[in-house]
Amino acid sequence: MTAEAAPAVVARVVSSSGTVVEVVENQRLVFGRGPDADLVIAADRGLSRRAGMLGGVRGGAWVANLSHTHALYAEADGYQIRLPPMEAPGDPAGGWFMRAGTTLVGSRAMLDAGGPLRVTIMPAAGGPIGVLGDRPARPDEDSTLLPLHLDPNTKLFLVALLWCRPWLIDPTRTSPLPRTPEIARAALEVTDAHHQLEQFDNDPVFRDRLAARVGEHVKVLRRKINIRGLVRSGTRLSDEVVVGVLIEHAIITFGDLGRLSDPSWCSRQEDLWWDRT
Repeated sequence: MTAEAAPAVVARVVSSSGTVVEVVENQRLVFGRGPDADLVIAADRGLSRRAGMLGGVRGGAWVANLSHTHALYAEADGYQIRLPPMEAPGDPAGGWFMRAGTTLVGSRAMLDAGGPLRVTIMPAAGGPIGVLGDRPARPDEDSTLLPLHLDPNTKLFLVALLWCRPWLIDPTRTSPLPRTPEIARAALEVTDAHHQLEQFDNDPVFRDRLAARVGEHVKVLRRKINIRGLVRSGTRLSDEVVVGVLIEHAIITFGDLGRLSDPSWCSRQEDLWWDRT
């Protein structure tokens, strides 16, 4: 293959032992401590045999956790993302997108000991972009994606999950998204608030008040997405745009739907939403 025909390097991966691997668009690299990994990492059992996957995509690269038992972390420029273990067999449901600069990837022990993978995103013409020494530079506002994590044990998370539910179930994204009154009623159903359900259906004042509470959470989600630069400046944060961001950045995942049938989690949500006194 000639130099002109070769695919552009998307990501350069450097291990603590000095091994360098270049990952191009549409290529995947599996790393871990097992002999069947593409990149074998000398680490203790805090790292799985098939720990993670780095994939080259147009505009950058993404990293996902392949382990069912151990977390992975992605760290750069003052933030750290925890990639939780996989909950079901198959391909990972979510991951972390890297658009520019250098990101450190590894187990908690690898990061603490100074031995993570260093993943540097490269431009099409070759050579690293946005790297000044060990710190990734930020060439412009649109090139920076800051992390957004929602604590599952919050009302905000339940609102986000119920908002995203139709598109998590329907990957074609043709199903309509619920509006705030519909999210509010769904929250009553999830938390087994039967008395409030009857009141919601028959009392417009109560219905409007609860929908307004949900609306405040929706505003918070829009504000968080805007602050973290997860959409281009000036983008109108419609329901469809916000839900798309929550799903595409794995802030809410298909696996989270299982929480809706988890009695313990639903009970915690009930305690958050309703005052029993």
